[in-house]
Amino acid sequence: MREMAAKMIDLTSKQPGFLGVESARKGVGIIVSYWSDIASIKAWKANAEHQEAQSKDRQEWYTNFRVRITKVEREYGI
Repeated sequence: MREMAAKMIDLTSKQPGFLGVESARKGVGIIVSYWSDIASIKAWKANAEHQEAQSKDRQEWYTNFRVRITKVEREYGI
């Protein structure tokens, strides 16, 4: 699973419109990717290697998952 995640992060970083990614694993895996626009998100969703990885994820590793598409208006912290 880690190999596949690393491969997808590498592939994602080469996609037009990709801005960045964050991930965490502690009991549950969370991956957040950031994109410049909805067209870039749709292109990533349609990527054949990404679709193959998603299918494998569902069959081998995850019993459920969620996708959220949101717009980040502001971020701040210390």
